[in-house]
Amino acid sequence: MTDFLTHGGISRRGLLKGATALGAAGLILPASVRRAMAEPKRGGILRLAQAAGNTTDSYDPATWDSQFVQVLHTARCGYLTEIAPDGSLVGELAESWEPAPDATVWTFKLREGVTYHSGKAVTGEDVVASINHHRGADSKSAAKPIVEPITDIKADGNTVVFTLSAGNADFPFIMSDYHLPILPSADGKIDATTKDGCGAYVIDSWEPGVGAKLSRNPNYWKPNRAWFDGIEMNVVLDSAARQNALLTGEVDVIDPVDLNTVALLEKAPGIKILSVAGTQHYTFAMDCRADPFKDNNVRLALKYALDRQEMVDKILHGYGMVGNDHPVGPSNRYFYADMEKHTYDPDKAKFYLKEAGLDSLSVQLSAADAAFTGAVDAAVLFSEKAAAAGISIEVVREPNDGYWDNVWMKKPFCAVYWGGRPTEDWVFTTTYASGAPWNDTFWSNARFDELLLAARSELDEDKRREMYHEMQSICANDGGTIVPMFASYVMGLSDKIGHEETVAGNWTLDGFRALERWWFV
Repeated sequence: MTDFLTHGGISRRGLLKGATALGAAGLILPASVRRAMAEPKRGGILRLAQAAGNTTDSYDPATWDSQFVQVLHTARCGYLTEIAPDGSLVGELAESWEPAPDATVWTFKLREGVTYHSGKAVTGEDVVASINHHRGADSKSAAKPIVEPITDIKADGNTVVFTLSAGNADFPFIMSDYHLPILPSADGKIDATTKDGCGAYVIDSWEPGVGAKLSRNPNYWKPNRAWFDGIEMNVVLDSAARQNALLTGEVDVIDPVDLNTVALLEKAPGIKILSVAGTQHYTFAMDCRADPFKDNNVRLALKYALDRQEMVDKILHGYGMVGNDHPVGPSNRYFYADMEKHTYDPDKAKFYLKEAGLDSLSVQLSAADAAFTGAVDAAVLFSEKAAAAGISIEVVREPNDGYWDNVWMKKPFCAVYWGGRPTEDWVFTTTYASGAPWNDTFWSNARFDELLLAARSELDEDKRREMYHEMQSICANDGGTIVPMFASYVMGLSDKIGHEETVAGNWTLDGFRALERWWFV
């Protein structure tokens, strides 16, 4: 019970071992143990320590870019839809939704009787104002790109109709994004500074960058959620301090666990490790505009010149799975499990170098632990293994400070972290589509772009699956991104914490919903 691991094997700064086909963590225990863990009871104060939180954090959903505010405000607010622990989509404030035949129009029916902490009823007008907060030419919201396809929103009582510029079969998934809570409105606008919300917990106090205290919403509409009487959230950036707080009983949950010292926690009495697989992955991005990376033979040579399993074992300490040079993981619906794998093969790497007209290759790889924990060590492992293929990789240790401003998308070959996204269209549109602002390899492929548009509006599941499988293959065999590993979300819990057998893998802490889903046993 101390090792909640599964096998099988969703932010940029400023913005899971593997699992079932849906990618959530499964815990296989005797039935009697499962029953004991599945008997929630109300009461107690949950104490959480997170390695996230900034003094600049705010109530404005357009600015939510750290896991602290993402968890905090998911507890405070309600959303139209919710990603369930098994990866499926369920209604939250929306009790149903229906698309037009071409998926360009989506009609949502709101759940009746839901109120904000202030007592005001949630209305269709609130939905319109809450989404419009992220739209428009002057919007600075991080969610602007995902709501940009919305051309019109109209409310008629508890019915809200969205019109899109093009069909999108995944549109209801987008409405679950953490930036898009439904907030009270007045005169067509929301108050971006309000503490009000319709979620499981009320914010009693919050000092950005330090911590927050919350109490249960006595009028919360979900009958089997919000088990804790209250929540104490703490920003603890130092990994040793977080670990010590859990070991000494000062907190009940820490996120994340430092993988370099996870073995200590695994052996500690009264503590369990929860590891959840999903879409979080680490990459090495090659600028496809620059020599030598503009030649796909060079890109393929590098993809065969690293030992992915070694990185999972040494960098992730086994808490993850190997990647295959595309961003889609087992938690995604259309993961191409049978696609040919890129494995360490120096001879094949030499073959592709020869195809590029080269006998050897020398490149620089920029890395810093700001990219992801262990990024520099991962780059060194890459360099050591690539030498057997005649490839010399000089690891450039970049400063942590300013990495995302001065290195990412500036240097031609660098280490990168991605949280992933719940759907294939979402992640491909954000990071792989031609001209996308976060396409960090500046890669462009006409067939990929054609399939991206076609799959987005395709409602036939089999046809969509075929398209997304082809897109994963194109990324792996032509793209500029090396994806050596998918990293699990790894949390440390007191054994007094209970949760469902299946824990969500779309984001850490049960899809940011641990505060309302977990309980004391």
